[in-house]
Amino acid sequence: MDSITTPVIEGGPSGPLSPYVGQYVSLVQAQGYVRKSVRYHLSLLVHFDAWLARTRRSLSDVNEALIEKFLDPRVRTKWVHVSAPATMRRLLTMLRRFGVTPPAPMPGLSPTQQLTKNYERYLVEERALSQKTADAWTPYVTRFLTEKFSGGLLDLSSLNAPDVTAFIQRHARRHGCSYTRKLVVSMRSFLGYLRYQGLNDADLAKAVPKVARWSLATLPKHLSARDVQRVLDSCDRRRRLGRRNYAILLLLARLGLRAGEVVRLTLDDLDWEASRIAVCGKGGRSAQLPLPADVAQAIARYLRQDRPQCSSRSVFIRGRAPHCGLTGANAIAKIVFCALRNAGVVSARKGAHLLRHSLATDMLRHGASLDEIGEILRHKSPDSTAIYAKVDLVALRSLALAWPGGVR
Repeated sequence: MDSITTPVIEGGPSGPLSPYVGQYVSLVQAQGYVRKSVRYHLSLLVHFDAWLARTRRSLSDVNEALIEKFLDPRVRTKWVHVSAPATMRRLLTMLRRFGVTPPAPMPGLSPTQQLTKNYERYLVEERALSQKTADAWTPYVTRFLTEKFSGGLLDLSSLNAPDVTAFIQRHARRHGCSYTRKLVVSMRSFLGYLRYQGLNDADLAKAVPKVARWSLATLPKHLSARDVQRVLDSCDRRRRLGRRNYAILLLLARLGLRAGEVVRLTLDDLDWEASRIAVCGKGGRSAQLPLPADVAQAIARYLRQDRPQCSSRSVFIRGRAPHCGLTGANAIAKIVFCALRNAGVVSARKGAHLLRHSLATDMLRHGASLDEIGEILRHKSPDSTAIYAKVDLVALRSLALAWPGGVR
């Protein structure tokens, strides 16, 4: 650390921030920032330290408003390489953790925010739903309240059935069936909550229209085995990120993992001696899956050569600092999307589930039963696996009725 900080700090001004510069350096080094980036960070901090001394301010004066005042257009432009606002937010968080800067003030909640907060607490504490479900439903509620009342008086007793149906119809036109199903489920729950709390006497949940969904009405989008291999080969395994992405794609293509399951993998889930991997699936259900040789080799190579050193136990780590586990299933979906594009493979579906469907379809065509496929994909219900019977064209052809004229 001294070899980095000394050339920057020596001879410079010594303000109230100086005693904490070393701690900041240790923080960003632990997060994986390279030497050049650390120097940029230090340069900005020294400038901020001098500004505090020049304006006769102490660390007890530092807050979001003061930092915004410091970050004038010249500062933002000069330190654009490290994103001056992000650096200052990181510094403020560290100073508050040390207790030398006042904690962040609790923001006042608007009536809409307070109602949404109460609804979220109701879902988790009284309905015993997971926090993940509550987080998924509350944005729909916030949008409904914001559009209806436009920041004005929150008159919940004035809500009526046309308000509900108009909101759902308006958003259903803009999105697909999956989004609309989530929308109506969350709205039905929220409107039931309003009646339960006595905030609206009408049973508005009955005004929420149903979304037409026929069982097994769609075909699973999938790739041929040849296209799956093209997607895998598109990873540049001469590069660090290419080797990481290759290991991720193998988990999707060989084991049929969901995107969220890949994100949640930790180092403790890998059992090298038994060649098995523990997977935490939907609803917190865990399963032990065999680890194929090519998947194990790809993961092992990434862990030995390419995984950044950090405190995170996640198997797959961000390629850029701050080094931490991949955040959310969208990160995996983006990897699949880029691999499809690089491979020149055209598909109507471009997410991580595409490779899961492709695995099931390929297993079926090689003689696997639906029960075996359901076991590999860890389906809770056989109905979830039944849709793959529709892509078994050889078996379905034998069920086709004879066409007039003798052609089948």
